[in-house]
Amino acid sequence: MKKTDLFDYFNNNQRGVISKWEHYFPIYESHFSRFRGKSPKILEIGVFHGGSLQMWKEYFGHGCKIYGLDIEPRCKSLEEEDIEIFIGSQTDRTFLKDIKNKIGLVDILIDDGGHTMEQQITTYEELFSLVSDNGVYLCEDLHTSYWSDWGGGLKKSDTFIEYSKNFIDYINSHHWRETTVVDGKPFAGSVKSISYYDSVLVIEKQQKLPLISRMTGTWSW
Repeated sequence: MKKTDLFDYFNNNQRGVISKWEHYFPIYESHFSRFRGKSPKILEIGVFHGGSLQMWKEYFGHGCKIYGLDIEPRCKSLEEEDIEIFIGSQTDRTFLKDIKNKIGLVDILIDDGGHTMEQQITTYEELFSLVSDNGVYLCEDLHTSYWSDWGGGLKKSDTFIEYSKNFIDYINSHHWRETTVVDGKPFAGSVKSISYYDSVLVIEKQQKLPLISRMTGTWSW
């Protein structure tokens, strides 16, 4: 795989345990590198042994603020300078709303939590708006959408994979001609791109200009 700074850190890590698939690291670099040295705010759901929080702190550099969220109370002991950890369930909508009020907008949100369908969908519904106008929402380990013991199954209607396929329609909602009860325009107006990788979905946000159509030059039949 392509060598990256994050993968170097992962290979040489002597601190908290980091559990990541190897092919995730080029994805992180592709979507996160623009925030390096710019004091970003990061929220990662799923703390485990705290290693990835320390990795983000090292990668983004001085002035960044890292938040972690986990249901395991012992994770609170992994706090350190510039790393703050909240304890609660990612399916608890009241708890997630409280987190939004406490920390304000973040530049990067990483959902590496429990990976069940309810957890991934609830987290998106409650926290996507927490991501800043030019931020990134990344949900990983989407392979659980195909695993029955996690609530998944191929083409099963209530998986996060099937749920997120609607985003393709939403980002193109300016072109809809059918009448629908679903309003995709707020999504289209705030999202630059949707990228699917093996087990990973990345949504890049960006406030977009009004859609216009222009033709230049001359043409003839």
